[in-house]
Amino acid sequence: MSGKTTVLAFDFGASSGRAVKAVYDGAALSYEEVHRFENCPREKDGRLRWDFSALMDEVRTGLGKAGAVDSIGFDTWGVDFGLLGKNGTLLEDPVHYRDGRTAGMVEQALRTMDARTLYGATGNQIMAINTLFQLLAVKEQAPEVWRRAKRLLFMPDLFIHALCGAQVCERTIASTSQMQDARTGAWDRDVLAAYRIPERLFAPSVPSGTVVGALENGAKVVAVAGHDTQCAVAALPTQARDTAFLSCGTWSLLGCELDAPVLTEESMRLGLSNELGANGRVNYLKNIIGLWLIQESRRAWRRQGREYSYAELESLALEAAPLRCFIDPDDPAFTPPGDIPARVREYCAATGQYVPQTVGEVMRCIYESLALKYRFALGQLEAATGRRFAALHVLGGGAKDGLLCRMTADATGLRTAAGPVEATALGNILIQLVALGMLPSIDAGRRLIAKTERVTEYLPRDTAAWDAAHVRYEDLLRRGGKTEK
Repeated sequence: MSGKTTVLAFDFGASSGRAVKAVYDGAALSYEEVHRFENCPREKDGRLRWDFSALMDEVRTGLGKAGAVDSIGFDTWGVDFGLLGKNGTLLEDPVHYRDGRTAGMVEQALRTMDARTLYGATGNQIMAINTLFQLLAVKEQAPEVWRRAKRLLFMPDLFIHALCGAQVCERTIASTSQMQDARTGAWDRDVLAAYRIPERLFAPSVPSGTVVGALENGAKVVAVAGHDTQCAVAALPTQARDTAFLSCGTWSLLGCELDAPVLTEESMRLGLSNELGANGRVNYLKNIIGLWLIQESRRAWRRQGREYSYAELESLALEAAPLRCFIDPDDPAFTPPGDIPARVREYCAATGQYVPQTVGEVMRCIYESLALKYRFALGQLEAATGRRFAALHVLGGGAKDGLLCRMTADATGLRTAAGPVEATALGNILIQLVALGMLPSIDAGRRLIAKTERVTEYLPRDTAAWDAAHVRYEDLLRRGGKTEK
């Protein structure tokens, strides 16, 4: 292949999606967003579901706006899936991971296989949203759907199927499922057998960067790293092993790259997860509720007739007094949609802290709590890996939130580099370029990103105040019933 190569990355988040078109001429990479759209789940048949037909309409619109391209690729959030019947049609709209159908499923599942055995096999943090527990909910609550299901496709693979008919299972998205063998990348047959899940339900497994089909116009369809976190990490503009990453969007994924999974009982107790990266390495990370807290707070105020831009919320937070009260972002109270500001106040009252009253005080509490949870998680990573991190690299939408990045640097005491903001789309693009033979490797793509993308650096300051706050924060987690240290 010679001359310019044009690729189209579809990047789906839990609240919005976009199509990003990129052109690479062998030396320089340019890109532009050609289409952006909302991703609005809806209540249907008693469940919170993704509107798949509407999302496919947006995909077709994006393809039309992009014009001629050499390839396309899809990345999405993790764990969710669609079930196909015997004729390859979608049986029902995929259920949202925030739906309540998995309530109690973890406890029920662990009566079949204990947590230590399940974690030792799959390496995933045991969370109710994981695909395994969603499937068990389907078996129990929708037996007719389960009986008719012939194929499971994770969300990025479902988009591929809808466009070109291919049925594949890309490995990075499968590694979020709690069913993949963390050592081999194959389906763990002991886990599947224990829960009576037939292996035939899963499509043939393919590594990230596999060409799996083509459109009528000749554009190749590439199974990129289907999990958006792994696309973002693919665009990490550094090779330094003492750097941790924070992929920051609706969820915050804080971690580091390893050569092998960590499957110890201590790792399980700390709630750390092993997922497969686009380059075949292990992304060892902590799942933390992230910008969801700010996004959903903004929606709550909008429902009350008060409209704030993100810039206004940041400004109001800056006006509030620092380090007065904190929450644990991962407390179950903050997972469902709804009135997050009210839940923040309730949490602070229940834990004997100052109760934030104004919008700015609520926002300050959320911002500072995220920064302190990042510090807490970094300590867990260091304890589990024996590493000492010298820097933290913020990737994705959170990289443009200057207040969060500033607080993260201050709270962690680490040099914090923010950018690229478009890390997820860029990782998707780089993986396509590798698949097309235009780049030799993910590492070469990272070097390209390091040369071309803007990164903002934040050096820690006022660390003494944050050190004192962290002592209070750790005590808060213990009093909140947390066992992790």
